[in-house]
Amino acid sequence: MLAFIKGRLIETGTDYVVLDNQGIGYLIYTPLSVLENLPPIGQNIKMYTYMYVREDQLTLYGFLTRDDLKIFKLLIGVSGIGPKGALGLLSRISPNEFRFAVMSGDSKTIAKAPGIGPKTAQKLIIELKDKLKLEDMFEGDPGENADAARGGSSAEKETIMALAALGYSETEAFRAVQKVEASSDMDSETLLKLALKQMLTF
Repeated sequence: MLAFIKGRLIETGTDYVVLDNQGIGYLIYTPLSVLENLPPIGQNIKMYTYMYVREDQLTLYGFLTRDDLKIFKLLIGVSGIGPKGALGLLSRISPNEFRFAVMSGDSKTIAKAPGIGPKTAQKLIIELKDKLKLEDMFEGDPGENADAARGGSSAEKETIMALAALGYSETEAFRAVQKVEASSDMDSETLLKLALKQMLTF
């Protein structure tokens, strides 16, 4: 199995990249969220990969972080969710947003992903709720291609609960808080005001 591939980015498509590693071009399928965060063509990158093997299929899927790969593996482990469905979901929401949606039972957010209907969203929540940890949403594992995720403060958690109490979905609340450039000494009241401004951009 290939844990990762490090090479020169030589081509991108609507759902794939091609990396050149020692003269071998690796075709790697990847979600839109990865394609939107790639460096320019010609730059070296590292992609964490998963080799999908079937009798008539051998396909590589790749991600910029180990966390993306972890969620991808969990998704395809659910009956009825194939690699394309997993990529579609990760193109629509981030791993942390998916975690929060599952932990809070927010099936509407999950169902917005292409190919994921309400019933499938509920199935994902039921099957993955015990496999996901709340702490992972604030710790992160960015890998060398992404900026380090900031830790979750008590102010962030209080703000998420406050936004949920105001009627926003907990996933939307989490997304808004993560978009705020918060300092370590920012209190929950200030963070709430900034997060509400972020809500207007959704």
